[in-house]
Amino acid sequence: MHIKRLTASALCMLLAGTAGAAPLNSAPSVPLTGCGPSSTINAYFDQFGNSGKMPTELGRWLNDAKAQTVEPYQAFDNVYYVGLCWVSAWLIKTSDGAVLIDSLYGEFTDRLIENIKHVGVDPADIKMVLLTHGHFDHVGGFAKLKKVLTNARFVMAEQGWKEEQEDAKKTQGKPNAWVMPAPAPNDLIVNDGEAISMGDTTFYAYITPGHTWGTTSYVMDVKEDKNTYRAITIGGLGLNAIDGPEQVEAYLRSVDRIKRLVNDAQHPISVHLTAHPFSNGLIEASERLKTRQPGQVNPLVDAESLLEQLDALRAGAVKRLERERVQMGSH
Repeated sequence: MHIKRLTASALCMLLAGTAGAAPLNSAPSVPLTGCGPSSTINAYFDQFGNSGKMPTELGRWLNDAKAQTVEPYQAFDNVYYVGLCWVSAWLIKTSDGAVLIDSLYGEFTDRLIENIKHVGVDPADIKMVLLTHGHFDHVGGFAKLKKVLTNARFVMAEQGWKEEQEDAKKTQGKPNAWVMPAPAPNDLIVNDGEAISMGDTTFYAYITPGHTWGTTSYVMDVKEDKNTYRAITIGGLGLNAIDGPEQVEAYLRSVDRIKRLVNDAQHPISVHLTAHPFSNGLIEASERLKTRQPGQVNPLVDAESLLEQLDALRAGAVKRLERERVQMGSH
């Protein structure tokens, strides 16, 4: 992968761990080596978000195939991590085939396909691909996966389909352009609150605009031994592609809605299958999975940390809204 490609598209696909901006003088000086720690990666993304310029060290690391390599691992009985160090892809096994969340991008989609095989799943057995939003790092592998996942139905919100095609068109005629085909007749334009059943698992789609207008979050049950936990993949966390205060207001409503889902009396959410591992400490939690002792709770089951993350996102968005309103008033 060429650094020029990721640098050119990263301004519209950046997702930092929090929505707030770090002080400009907090630029990190520690080199990025391997996968982690999350705090260092977050610091570089904060620097990028503040300056609008890709830090040289971050650009190098994002395009370092070795640094991005993560050995696929089993997170729950029915859930596997098959993504990269900086951007996620999740595989959920059901009684009627597997479901994939997001497609990765570029040459890394080949890695995704190999990771899927590594956890014992034939790509032809994947029945559905849930796409969170139209940014390159999450849907850039769509065209390639279409040819490999021959029995899969691709799913996204209507606005998400539009956004990804618009983003792909902007790259045409430029180095390393990517393509985004329109949804096929068997693909699904999902509606807010829609429940999609696949074998013994139901996936609930919630349109949560903010990161983009077409961002969708997905909720499902994950299992371990005799325990069942409700999990969410929040479709987008960062405020890096904002077109005005209205979008930040939508973001705040989405955060509040997700928080209500987490605190639901009947089906509370306690697992965040994050779209970016560095955003919530998944990198470190996955290491704790390896050393967990019998009887210890899965480290990915952590409703308290999820609520803390949502509170931090909301606080950052409130500050961003103030800035957007000031800028709007100055024009």
